[in-house]
Amino acid sequence: MMFERLTNSVQLCSAWQRLTNLLDSHAEWFCTLSDGNTLALRRRELDFRLDPGRLILSCWTEKGTRSWRIRAVNWNDQKLQLLASRRSGAERRIIELVPRASANALAATIRAARQLRCQQLARLACSLQPGAKIERASLSRGIRRGQPGRYARILLRLKHQRIAVTASVVSSHTSEVDAFLSAALLWFTRTGERTRPPFIQRLWLVVEKELVKPLVQRITLLREGLREAIIIYEIEEAWGTVSEIACPGRAELWKKRLGRFPPVTDPVVSELAAAIIAEAPGAIDVVQARGGQTLRYFGLPFARIRRLLDIERVWFGLDGAARRLLDDDTRQEWAALLRDLRQHRSAGASDHRHALYRNAPEAWLESLLRRDITRLDPGLIIAPLHAQFRTTRGEQGARPIDLLALRQDGRLAVIELKVSEDREHVLQGADYWQRVEAHRRQGHIWRAKLFGERPIRDEPPLVYLVAPTLRVHPAFQLLARSIAPDIEIYRFDINEDWRAGVRVMRRRRVP
Repeated sequence: MMFERLTNSVQLCSAWQRLTNLLDSHAEWFCTLSDGNTLALRRRELDFRLDPGRLILSCWTEKGTRSWRIRAVNWNDQKLQLLASRRSGAERRIIELVPRASANALAATIRAARQLRCQQLARLACSLQPGAKIERASLSRGIRRGQPGRYARILLRLKHQRIAVTASVVSSHTSEVDAFLSAALLWFTRTGERTRPPFIQRLWLVVEKELVKPLVQRITLLREGLREAIIIYEIEEAWGTVSEIACPGRAELWKKRLGRFPPVTDPVVSELAAAIIAEAPGAIDVVQARGGQTLRYFGLPFARIRRLLDIERVWFGLDGAARRLLDDDTRQEWAALLRDLRQHRSAGASDHRHALYRNAPEAWLESLLRRDITRLDPGLIIAPLHAQFRTTRGEQGARPIDLLALRQDGRLAVIELKVSEDREHVLQGADYWQRVEAHRRQGHIWRAKLFGERPIRDEPPLVYLVAPTLRVHPAFQLLARSIAPDIEIYRFDINEDWRAGVRVMRRRRVP
């Protein structure tokens, strides 16, 4: 693909005019990020604007409004491709915008290309097993009706057994390994229950090099019978050959030296931060951020404090790319932002479709539990409590743990929060358990004094999976039965109106 780089003000201005006119020519667009997520957006939910030396795209996503700096563009009469970045270049994506009028034709093209790759994989897998025949080679269901799926679903048939083979037919990132494995386990289990003899006895997971390491780590978390049925293959870039990957045991993986444990510092609330918190002490909290402090209103970041030339300054705004310096000229905008937050980001808000109410719901739930974690479990100590905790400095593709807590009896608790149906809930919790347990065994948590001088029991951590009662994914129990029984997992069903106060409706051990 040939991108047009935007390197000077003339190119930026020209691109802005062309892109704005292009958006105006269609009432609805399909927006696809490089991770495969696709959103249907109306014209008013997309906007290009010029900042000094930058072209910014703002759009509505499932996580709220997001802004991207556009560095290059490519338009090929069917779709618009944008090379975009966020967070000062730390996050880079290719964003595709497709007008709805041509979306069906494009979906058919994509489906044909993915099906071709699926057939290629089926022939390759069949060549690995003498006597095997291809019984089925199809794509998984798409996220939405009419969209092609992203996973190959292949059944190989032998005389006395069947082999299930699956792979992602689109480029994948390490952060998507839980989604891939969850989908594979569900398909393997459900298809096996519906299939007549000979039964499916093995599952082959075919992945690219980037996913091998995280996938191997997660296989060790599964129950023994499932681990023995799974074989991992690494496929080379051209999809011409595969090689089998050995899966070491959990203990062998933990013997390897772990990455550097990140330092944990006590949060320091400056006088300026304390003054802002006083505006709404029950809603605003402060978290330490790189180079300063971030202020959040029920989990939603709305301001940052940084020290420049020994003077603390405040930058505010809900969009990182459009934050304003708080001074005499912007004082009214600051007051309007606080007024909007009080009105719309509260349990009593009248408009539940407002962006301030809908944005960052899991961060909202996290902020409530940070204030009193005993609402979830009276046996947990209130402080210290570590939110968005990273087990390794600079780890790639690994999400931070929502909450890491300690019980009164000295047992660690890994807490993973969801407020909507999420198929990866179980595997994410198990993965966090593994990372925390590996560091606990090597003494890192005690030496880092994460919980001061409180003793930590020589037992693996507990896993608390928290979600509103009606927002637990239907496949939760099936996936929970896939996890090794020595990983102690508890499911917490909380009230649907948790914004008004968290109440545990049901707690039970799973599976």
